[in-house]
Amino acid sequence: MAQPGQSFSIFLPAVEATMPFSQIIGQLKALSLLRRALHGGRLAHGYLFTGPEGVGKSTTARALAAKLLCEQKDSGPPCGFCPGCRKSTAGSHPDFLLIRPEGAGIKINQIRELKKALTFPPFERGMRAVIIEDAQSMGREAGNSLLKLLEEPPPDNIILLIASDAEPMLETIVSRCQVIPFAPLTEAQTEQIIRRTHPQLSQEEARLLTKLTGGCPGRADALHSSEALNLHKECLDALLAGAASEAAAVEQALALAGRLAELKDDLNHFLDLLSLFFKEVMTDALCGREPQEAHALAAREHWSLQRLSAIVEAAESARSDLARNCSRALVCEVLLLDMFCG
Repeated sequence: MAQPGQSFSIFLPAVEATMPFSQIIGQLKALSLLRRALHGGRLAHGYLFTGPEGVGKSTTARALAAKLLCEQKDSGPPCGFCPGCRKSTAGSHPDFLLIRPEGAGIKINQIRELKKALTFPPFERGMRAVIIEDAQSMGREAGNSLLKLLEEPPPDNIILLIASDAEPMLETIVSRCQVIPFAPLTEAQTEQIIRRTHPQLSQEEARLLTKLTGGCPGRADALHSSEALNLHKECLDALLAGAASEAAAVEQALALAGRLAELKDDLNHFLDLLSLFFKEVMTDALCGREPQEAHALAAREHWSLQRLSAIVEAAESARSDLARNCSRALVCEVLLLDMFCG
């Protein structure tokens, strides 16, 4: 049985990052459904939060769990001061369980351990909240084991499944849960979240990440931590500064190409950044808008529309070559030489 502080397939993590529903940006439909269920005392025993990665499913699940574990049973947010809230924040609440995939997916043994833990009533004589992340990664065996739990749920337990809509869930599990769909956020909502979670970003960086995430601000962490953003900025700085000679431009292009080829999966992020930046500069020029960021303003003054279009075409050509399994090193060299010496 899971005990506070143990860490095997059931985790008891700290919940200090949890925020109340009122501070969650977007997902008004999902939040409205959960608020009505809370206020009316009609919570289902199992929920399935489904939608793209990074749109707030886990944040909402943790907010609901924090509310259920708070000992102040009113309509407001978690009080933050009661024993339940303090234990949640310290990561020691015995009635908050989180299951994550082990390796490629959630294993049958993890579900068996969960079922053993749920044979006992909640320790604090309130509700127990169970969050299962990446629920779509469950194999059929683990899914069928969970299905039995959902068919005969023990009292005072709520199971929150979080799943990406990129992979199908077992229909039998879906049918036993109340499905709460989550959708991509608006661009304004996405940028608001990114600015809140990454206050160190410049206006230009925050806007670029907003565009790249496609309404899924949770993806910004991976994008920001990748080398693609830094290398994109370095390339722009070098291009706009200009090289002292053609030989220097070739040397600079090849040096950056070598680093670019090492990005692996982040190489596509770099190409996304490149295409997005130059397309927006072109759009501003065609629409007569004055760019707001320094790089965009300099690029508009530095290159003609024809040259901007050529760089976008070079980036798209590089993406196409990579899809055909061409040499990464060669693709990067051709791209950077085109940009610096074209």
